[in-house]
Amino acid sequence: MPAELLIRGGLVHDGTGARPRRADVVVDDGVIVEVTSRAGHAEAARVIDAGGLAVSPGFIDVHTHSDVSVLLDGRAESKIHQGVTTEVTGNCGFSPFPLVGDVLEDQLDLLAGLGHDPVTPTWTDLDGYAVAVEAHGVAVNVAPLVGHGQLRIAALGMAEKASAGGIAAMRRLLADQLEQGAFGMSTGLTYVPSRYAGWAELSELCSVLAAHDALYATHARADVFPAVEEAASLGGATGARIQYSHVALNEPASWGNAGRLLEAFEAARRSGIDICCDVYPYDASASALTQYLPAWVQEGGVPAMRRRLADPVVSRRAEEELAGGWGPGGRIPWLWERVVIARGTPAEASVPAPDGATIEEAAAAAGMPPARYVLELCREGGNSVQVVLFYRTEEDVRTFLRCEFALMGSDGSAVPFDQRGARPHPRGFGAHARLLGRYTRELGDLDLSTAVRKMTGAVADRIGLPDRGVLAPGKAADIVVFDPATVTDRATFLDPCRPPSGIHHVVVNGEVVIDAGVQTGARPGKVLRSA
Repeated sequence: MPAELLIRGGLVHDGTGARPRRADVVVDDGVIVEVTSRAGHAEAARVIDAGGLAVSPGFIDVHTHSDVSVLLDGRAESKIHQGVTTEVTGNCGFSPFPLVGDVLEDQLDLLAGLGHDPVTPTWTDLDGYAVAVEAHGVAVNVAPLVGHGQLRIAALGMAEKASAGGIAAMRRLLADQLEQGAFGMSTGLTYVPSRYAGWAELSELCSVLAAHDALYATHARADVFPAVEEAASLGGATGARIQYSHVALNEPASWGNAGRLLEAFEAARRSGIDICCDVYPYDASASALTQYLPAWVQEGGVPAMRRRLADPVVSRRAEEELAGGWGPGGRIPWLWERVVIARGTPAEASVPAPDGATIEEAAAAAGMPPARYVLELCREGGNSVQVVLFYRTEEDVRTFLRCEFALMGSDGSAVPFDQRGARPHPRGFGAHARLLGRYTRELGDLDLSTAVRKMTGAVADRIGLPDRGVLAPGKAADIVVFDPATVTDRATFLDPCRPPSGIHHVVVNGEVVIDAGVQTGARPGKVLRSA
């Protein structure tokens, strides 16, 4: 009986980093059954001619925020068109579980920080979330982490100090989600309430992760050199595997020091600590605007923030502090012309926030000083207001990308190309193609097999996906066929919602989802579970 799918004659980059070889890939029942160089291989029900093209494992995005977006639109257009077949979700302390009824409003408010339309949960835990995602249908696989922010709200509400009982409750909740198949836990240590966690609290939770051989992925604190030390010390004390999320230098005074920062990672690794990092290939970041407010303004979450800002005296104090800068001690100066609104306030809001405008431009149009304008945006829009900050250098980005233990993670979401006028960061639409095009083919920072490994086999090894990330018999048939001579991103900061070029075919769990560059409508994705 012929196989279901034969990808014939491509140059196979198998995801291990080995030299490519010309071979056929045979797929049956969702699994790779053969990768062979024998000429004249048997026919199949469907044959894809990959002559002149590269064939690789499907890309695994190690850092995404698609937790809610896959429920809003399961096509996952922005990612599947790049060749991404698996999204690692639950990053930066955000996840859609575990949910607890009496603090559900605060938990949903935390999820608003992802910048997507709200959903009404029909679940409370990973098991229920998986049922909802698979019932909806999704084009990509989802590999979830547990968000520390949700654990903390579930156990402690919005309290700043963690009691012994609260930490014990978080440990129980975390263990339960890991036993349901979560791949690890993430923190968002610049976001409320994750930012309240001290070393002792984090070490208690990392001990649970170590006992389950699960990953600790940290969106670290803003003071980057001490932040790496904190992350490494948690790994050293508990044995947890550490993934330092979206490594970057955002402070102008630190630009050009990527090599020195990587030396801190290397020192930890030499001492036996299992620490890696991930990076996305852009010199700009994006996040909820609220995280840049003074810490005391954010305390207690959005409802408490709104009450504070309604007090004229308190609001003036907040404005004065915010105007002085952001980050640790407010020492990073605001460059308002480098802060762009990606998603503004609701249409009925009294303060206009035009998508694509800089804070400098929008504040001038509203007749306000920039710091006052930012406070008004946050008061009206809460965590849903998203901004892009141009606070990085390409030199540092390239240094991080070349690092042997740095993986590729977009920090983006799987969303439709039609974003209804919003202007999100282009990373969600082009990061993987940009690595292959600009930084591999054009600039030569990586060879193609190494670039592929950063997006496939190395990520599968890191997250714990033994059946994915490599083209070999017995592995799940997640496959990308692309043209190494033309693949590149087309999404820009001015026009971000554009698919890349050069991605010809994408296969997820044995089903063709992108066929000659066109999405088929198939939704064969699954919510994956840790072994």
